[in-house]
Order: sequence, then C-alpha cells, then structure tokens
Amino acid sequence: MKLLYKPYFLLLLIAFISCNKTLDSAPDGKISMDEIFEDPVKVGAFLNSCYNNIPGKGARYFFWMRGPVVWSDEAWDADAEAEPTLTTGRIYNGNVSALNHPAEVPGSVEAGNGQYWARYWNAIRNCTVFISRIDNAVVTSEEERRRWKAEAHLLRAYYYHELLKWYGAVLPITREPYSFEQDFSEVVKASYYEVAKFIEEDCNVALATSELPWRITTGESYRVTKALAEAIKSKMLLFAASPLFNSGENYWEEAYQANKTAVENLKRNGYALYNKINYPQTYQSTTSFFGPNNDAYAALYNEYFTQGMSFGISQIDMETIFQSREGQGNIWNIDGIGAQDGYKSGTNPTQEMVDAYETSDGQPVLNLKQPYLDEKHLQPNYNSNNTLYNPLDPYANRDPRFYASIYYNGSKRKALWNFIESPDSPENYPGGIGNRTRIISTYVGEPQTGISATARKATRTGYYHRKFLHPNSGNDNPIAGANYKLFRLGEIILNYAEAAAEAGHFTDAENAVNEIRARVNMPPIPSGLSKEDLLLRIKNERRVELAFEENRYFDVRRWSNPTDDLSETDAWVTAAEITRNPNGSYTYRRRTVRALSRSNFSNRSLLMPIPLLEADRLRSITGLNWQNPGW
Repeated sequence: MKLLYKPYFLLLLIAFISCNKTLDSAPDGKISMDEIFEDPVKVGAFLNSCYNNIPGKGARYFFWMRGPVVWSDEAWDADAEAEPTLTTGRIYNGNVSALNHPAEVPGSVEAGNGQYWARYWNAIRNCTVFISRIDNAVVTSEEERRRWKAEAHLLRAYYYHELLKWYGAVLPITREPYSFEQDFSEVVKASYYEVAKFIEEDCNVALATSELPWRITTGESYRVTKALAEAIKSKMLLFAASPLFNSGENYWEEAYQANKTAVENLKRNGYALYNKINYPQTYQSTTSFFGPNNDAYAALYNEYFTQGMSFGISQIDMETIFQSREGQGNIWNIDGIGAQDGYKSGTNPTQEMVDAYETSDGQPVLNLKQPYLDEKHLQPNYNSNNTLYNPLDPYANRDPRFYASIYYNGSKRKALWNFIESPDSPENYPGGIGNRTRIISTYVGEPQTGISATARKATRTGYYHRKFLHPNSGNDNPIAGANYKLFRLGEIILNYAEAAAEAGHFTDAENAVNEIRARVNMPPIPSGLSKEDLLLRIKNERRVELAFEENRYFDVRRWSNPTDDLSETDAWVTAAEITRNPNGSYTYRRRTVRALSRSNFSNRSLLMPIPLLEADRLRSITGLNWQNPGW
C-alpha cells in the first residue's frame, strides 16, 4: 500500500471536543467521506491512516531516549542530570501532573512515541470508521476487501492494547463510530477484562480471515499479520489476569489456554527462536568481544537485536513478529558509550539489572525472594546456593546475555574512538584517535568512560548499554540501530510460562522457560519447584531475556496490587562504585545513583494519567470520574 496522503482528523476520545463536521470531509475539506469510500485508491489511503500512529519505540522517545526502560529499575537516563527539564528528569524529580505530563506534551512526540491518549484515540476512530464502511466500499477485489477489513480490526486491537497498558481500565468500547449528534452522557467505562476481551474479539476477526497472512514475504514490509493478532491476545489476557487488573477474579486458566494456543499457532506457522549466528565474520570475530571468552551464545543473542528483520520467502529471522518502521539512528553516540564520539551515553543499566543475570551454572546471584536487605539496595542478599559468583570479580562466569547486553568495567570494544588517551587511563594509554580496541574502564576517575554524576558522555551507574549496539559501529562504520522489535516469539513463550505457572501447569511452565534458556546455553531451572519459587524464576527470566525492551516497566506494575506502590523496585537504583587500586586490581562497592530517591514510585505511578482536559470533559459529560487514582 502506497501512502497517498495523511488524513489528520480533529478528535481525541470519541467526540470530547467541540461539535463540528470535520469528520464528514477529507483532510483538505474538498471531498466527502462517501467519496473516499467510492474510490479504491482513496480507500487504501484511508487504511494507511490507520497505520500512521504506530510508535517507533526503542531509542526514539523524546531526545533519543528509551522511555519506559529508563523510567523503570532497568536503567538510568544520563540526560536526567544534563537536561533536568526534559522528559526523564521531570519524571525522576516528580515534576509531572495530569495537566502537564512529559509523555503527553505534544512537543515531546518523536517517532510516534508520546501523546498517546490523543493519537491512539485518533487511530481507533479511523479504524472504526474504516470497519463500518469497508463492506460497502468500492475496492478492486473481494479478497482485498476482506484483508483490509481484517487489518483495520487488528490495528484497532493494537491501539486499544497500547491504551490499556498505559492507562488501565479507563476506556470505553467503541465497536461503531460515534456521531456528534449522539448522547455522550451514556458512554460507559469498561472493565480491564472487558476491554481485553474486546481486543481479543478484534484479533479473532483477523485470525479468521484467510486473506490475512501469517508472515509478510513481499514488499508490503510493515503490514500486520495473524502472528501479531496472536501476540496481542497473548499479552492482553496475561495482563488481564495479573493482580493490578484482575479485580479479584482468577483469569489465569484462560490466559494459559490463550498463550498455549498462541505459541502452538506461531510455531506451526514457521516462527522460531533465533538460534543460529548468521554473520560470524562480525559476531564471532576476534574483535567482537562478547565476554572474557568471546562467548558464541552472547554473540548469537546480540546479533538478533542488532539486525533488523528482512522480508522474503527465505528469511533469517523467524522470531520477530512485528517490528517498527522507524529507524533507530546512530545509537553508538546517543545510547552506547558516549565517549566513543564525545556526545552522550543515554541508557545506563543499573546495578539491579546486572544483579539479575545469573551465573553460568544457572544459579541466581541474589536471593530472589528478598534480593536486598535495605531500602536503598546497598546490601545485596546473596543466594547462599551460588558458589560461582565472586563479589571481587563480579563479571566473571555470567549468563551470556549479560555479555551481549551490557558493557562493564574491563570489557572491550573495537571501534573508532574520537579522542586521545590520557595517562589517567593506564589500561588504554597511549592511544590516539582512530579505530582501535579499547578497554571500557568505568572506575572512579577514569577520564573517558569512568563513572560520573554529571558528565553527559559518562556512565551514571558504572555500566553502558550494549544490547542494541552493533559490535563495531561508529562514524567510520555507520551501522544504525536495527528496527525495534515490537513483538517477538521469545516474549510470547515467556507469557505462556507465566500463565502456565499461575494456572498450576508447572511442567508446561518449566518447559517454556527452559526453551528460552537453552537458546543461550543456560541450564534448565530446577524441576519440582514450588509455585512461588517457580514464579520467581520465571519473573527473573523475563527481566533478563526481555531486558531493555519496555517489558519491565509494565511487568512490575501489573504484578502489583491496586493499593501497592513501586518503592521496592523503582525508588532507589544503584551504581557500581569501582576504585582502581595501585596494583591494577579493583575494589567494588555500591552507591545510589544520586542522594535522593526517584519520585516515580508512588501508587499513582502504576498508571499514566488521562490528560487533565480530557478527564474534565469526561466528568462533565458523564458525571463520572474517569481519572486514574492519585492524579
């Protein structure tokens, strides 16, 4: 489908704006909606408008940051101090409100990330109008009509699922487009489960449409598929069963059955975990440096996330279900090691994230029931059964995904380094501007890559982000970040594992989580664990496997009760404070990233606020309070 024009319709939620006739005409005001659906080209162009608000995600949030990733306990945004009035700094400092939330400010929207309430309702309206008219529209074939209708249903499900993730149960269900003459006082706020089932209903329409493919193998690269329908159903029924959203009801068996079917159908239709290194010349070279021994499984994992999914009959990537259309930019100088090009480091993994990676024998480093003995996470509660972890050498013998995802003190990178080394960095001195191998030293006082409380190019935490960073990219090798993977089979398998454990299907849960672990050569989890211990292992597996993919932000919320807050996970995050000793050894301590806790952990932070003006309109029209608690 070629995008012919972009219809910008003036609506937010249903019709909570002044009444007018804008929707009766096309964006240029010269043709009617009837005329659009009498022309096959314009019908296709209108369907394109339903695609326009799919977000870019990844590093494409405001000012090249990762949004939910740095708003959770996975990472700290190095721009929080450098630019405290920008999005993340405001969130950390509690400078947010329903009237002026940085994620909802129009000027903060980049690559479709932000201003979700307005943009997603706009998209839902377009999808619903399309669904209501396509049966009588003029199209070139009945096959085209059926496929386009299925796409509109699935796109509507996508936007509803996004709204439900961010805002919770403050949504009406709109099967038919509203007209401005209707009585909006009767608009009903649906329960979380009801909206999830409505999303499932739209997904089932897509799954029942034979003309909608399971995978794109032609030039129609970014169109939706049946696989996306299974992925959305998987996530939404998992979320609906979770404590924050289930209203005290037990939906775990339903979530289990839906996720089991999703995994079976995806595999039956060719989806599989990415399990082969396809570019050994890059990822298994002597200069890729995936851990002390250049681990092949770390290389495999990093290759998957640094290569975009291509489209064709013969595909390398059979794991990705749906990826963003937005490019991710030159992330080596905005979201990697900032000193490499002298700009900024962006996403700095926290010590908490590092602690989550097990040792290579499959033992957690910390006690998963109580990982820290104090509020500020400065006293780790080590797992007494782990004999391989050494606090004096903390980065040895770790899960391959650690080496694939994080640069740590002593790791190496070969790339173009745009500075001359100082004697204050004895590991790297002498060294000049050029393409060379550099040891990434993050200790206090290291002039280029050492930890700093203020330097924008430096790390705040003692760690740098690597998961989406090509091994050797730089200004002399300008390989941008791969298109962001919005859904992938690995996530669906972990959804299945969690739902299976919650519903009492423990063997299925073990098998699913072990399938994920086997891909990176991690040992199976112990069999016969109690339900509590099994869930702790599954949740930690999600944390590691899905690290920096926006899942953690939503997971810690949905695992909470409605009256909970996030003080145990999100209030305090810590850094590795490393001292280089005269003999070249290192002393490892922990410190909080800053003296004050972050302010995005209170009960109200479980859900985003509805923009204040919209909440006020809803109250005035329906007489009910639609706003989320605390806002």
